[in-house]
Amino acid sequence: TDEIMQQEIRPLVAVDIIEQLHRQFAILSGGRGKDGAPIITFPEFAGFSEIPDDDFLNVVTYLTSIPSLEAASIGFIIIIDRRRDKWSAVKASLTRIAGAFPGNLQLVFVLRPSRFIQRAIADIGIKLYRDDFKMKVPIIMLNSVSDLHGYIDKSQLTRELGGTLEYGHSQWIHHRTAIENFAMTVKTTAQMLQTFGTDLAETELPNDVQCTEELLSSHTDHHSKLKDELKLAVKQGATLLTCIREPVTRSANSKLSPDELENVATVERLLAQLDETEKAFDQFWTKHHLKLEQCLQLRHFEHDFREVKLTLDNLMETQAGFADIGDSVTRVENLLKEQKHLEEKGQEPLEKAQSLALHGEQLIQNNHYAVDSIRPKCVELRRICDDFTNETKKKYDILGKSLELHKQLDKASQWCEAGIYLLASQAVDKCQSQEGAETALLEIEKFLVTAKEHQLSNPKEFYNQFDMILTPEIKANAQRIVQKLEDVQEMFDKRQVSLKKLAAKQTRPVQPVAPHPESSPKRASPKITRPAAASSPNLSSHFQVQHELPWSALSNINSGLSVRSIIINFTNKTNSSHIINELIETERVYVEELQSIIEGYASEMDNPNLVHLIPSALQNKKEILFGNLPEIYYFHNRIFLKEIENCIENPELLARCFLKRKEDLQIYEKYCQNKPRSEALWRQCGDSIFFQECQRKLDHKLSLDAYLLKPVQRITKYQLLLKEMLKCSKNSEGTAELEEALATVLDIIKSVNDSMHQIAITGYEGDVSELGKLLMQGSFNVWTDHKKGHNKVKDLARFKPMQRHLFLYTKMLLFCKKREENTDGHEKTASYSFKNSLKMSTVGITENVKGDNKKFEIWYNGREEVYIIQASSVELKNTWISEIRKVLTGQLEACR
Repeated sequence: TDEIMQQEIRPLVAVDIIEQLHRQFAILSGGRGKDGAPIITFPEFAGFSEIPDDDFLNVVTYLTSIPSLEAASIGFIIIIDRRRDKWSAVKASLTRIAGAFPGNLQLVFVLRPSRFIQRAIADIGIKLYRDDFKMKVPIIMLNSVSDLHGYIDKSQLTRELGGTLEYGHSQWIHHRTAIENFAMTVKTTAQMLQTFGTDLAETELPNDVQCTEELLSSHTDHHSKLKDELKLAVKQGATLLTCIREPVTRSANSKLSPDELENVATVERLLAQLDETEKAFDQFWTKHHLKLEQCLQLRHFEHDFREVKLTLDNLMETQAGFADIGDSVTRVENLLKEQKHLEEKGQEPLEKAQSLALHGEQLIQNNHYAVDSIRPKCVELRRICDDFTNETKKKYDILGKSLELHKQLDKASQWCEAGIYLLASQAVDKCQSQEGAETALLEIEKFLVTAKEHQLSNPKEFYNQFDMILTPEIKANAQRIVQKLEDVQEMFDKRQVSLKKLAAKQTRPVQPVAPHPESSPKRASPKITRPAAASSPNLSSHFQVQHELPWSALSNINSGLSVRSIIINFTNKTNSSHIINELIETERVYVEELQSIIEGYASEMDNPNLVHLIPSALQNKKEILFGNLPEIYYFHNRIFLKEIENCIENPELLARCFLKRKEDLQIYEKYCQNKPRSEALWRQCGDSIFFQECQRKLDHKLSLDAYLLKPVQRITKYQLLLKEMLKCSKNSEGTAELEEALATVLDIIKSVNDSMHQIAITGYEGDVSELGKLLMQGSFNVWTDHKKGHNKVKDLARFKPMQRHLFLYTKMLLFCKKREENTDGHEKTASYSFKNSLKMSTVGITENVKGDNKKFEIWYNGREEVYIIQASSVELKNTWISEIRKVLTGQLEACR
């Protein structure tokens, strides 16, 4: 219906009635009456009465639509030229015009037939039929064109009517067609611009760099094409204007008719309309183009932000894992080097982050539309940079304090050893004289002065100074040394008292006294020379009985054993409690963290209110992202935490907890095997709004990936705590169980580590699960020496080793080539490309290869194939030989 309406409303144009116009039965010459009324002329036309009504009406309607509204409102003057026709033609013409003329009429001039009879008939006919024509305007019958000139100026009449007005019908049709085509071009161009503008306004901005670049390129190309269309339209209008004005340009005396002047005005108006449309479009395009360019800037900024933030997060994660403060001077110095290396490694990403933040601030200053998105990211980048810098400074401060502590502990320990050595080196026989005793006292006093130089005069104060950075291990070590200091100081005090008494007794007069039986020594006195024989037994006896304990103790202390055993016995119980408490506290925190991951992230993936935030790549992949984390949480929350909490009063039960739960702790192997898939999925989806919303609700400072590392960190933490427990319980009850528990945990960690390498094997056509238990894996230099094959290959093989990663199973030995690949700018991931395999049932081993104690041989089929394998150390070689021997021995026993 709308289309029909539009077709009805659309005005006639020349091209619609081009054939009828060319017949020239009615023309609009451009002439005007004295009052400006437009003149329509009906020239002599033989078949006028045969023209179909529709054709007549269309032509007349079209001609009356051309003059301006102002001119048309005056009324049209019609000139009917029937000089060569009959009265019947005049009558027919008047009747048709009266019945079908659509415009406002002012006058009708009829040039009557020139022949006498027809003129007479016309005079009578007009009188008889005037009322029949139903015209409300005068009909003036004229005998000749000269009569017409009395009403209308010659300059407004064509040459056919005796006038001077230049009129060419074909040119008139050409001009009308061109003007209407141009008007249609202007309209179409405006519509195209409007449609494009609407499309631009409704376009949603893309979320990635590539799509934004493609959109910007597409819109720019479309804009360029439209601008070309505009230029063509303007050129078309200018050409048309030149054509209409051509008579005036050609001759200065020529003047344009009113209709031609109206044509000029029409074209100029259309050109002005085009100009306004172009300006409006250019203004809109400038804004849109700026927004697209800003969008592209934003997408580049966001892309760079994600990359930089990922690097910074990894850096912060590495730094967060850098918690060790060292347990010796050498270790702390190495840690300081590692910290320096980490700081240097962080310089480039920190500079990138600062540069990116500066770029973001420049975008904000340039009035970027996405200020609310850019500013928080700039703040976040600067925050992470500041956090890393502050944390680095804090680490340096702590390690500096730790270095100072260990240097002082080492000095204290060395001072103790020197003191013990001094006491042990003071011979008993030399100290029995006054001079010897005084010399020994002087040595001791001189040595004790050095305690002040090392700030060891107040051990308690020295210990309190470093209390804030002490780990249980360092605290235990400090307690041992402090105790050792006190013990050595006590020894010096007792020795000083003994020596002072001895020096004082040497100055008294000697009185011979018979020895009392009760004061006799329990062991034979040393032989004493005469003449002081009478006094000697008493003196000797007194000295030995009074000072037997300190002197005998010193003879043992020279090796350091007595002091060490005293310190260990004194601190064992305290340290065990500290370690148990730390284990329980960290276990509780670990369980809470697992619970927060499951409730705050995993469960939220099923929350209907957040489903729309979950990226498509994450749909139905919860088990990949979280692995068997719920199973780990259940075990620790319901079982393991409760069991180790029962060890608070009885630390010796701790080892049994680990031995009892050896099989349960194997769940970590499954978790670690899934970790690479989980990390790959996180890299794909980690920056989604869903995870940001979950992190905000939990108020976590770190993102989910940091928490997904917790199980890996926890299983390795257990072995450190068990080692601490073992240090505190050496040679005491429960040591054997602790050693077994530590071996169990280390075996689990090894099994986890081996399985992580095993899942990276590629190209092996069999099923690795059928090869038996994975016993060992590691990288080696390998040479081959086969009986078959060319000598050149054999010679070359001897000099150039192959890098191979070996996997030892109970049934098979696999040779693989290690390959490292970068994954999307992240850490390198290793894979192992399968190269060869040997069945363990058919191999032999040669433990030593001449010329290199790190090499051994594995041969196949009676040395038909020989593999010379070089380990990185003798210890590693021996470990592998031991394991291979166990496999071969097991096979031999199975055959028996």
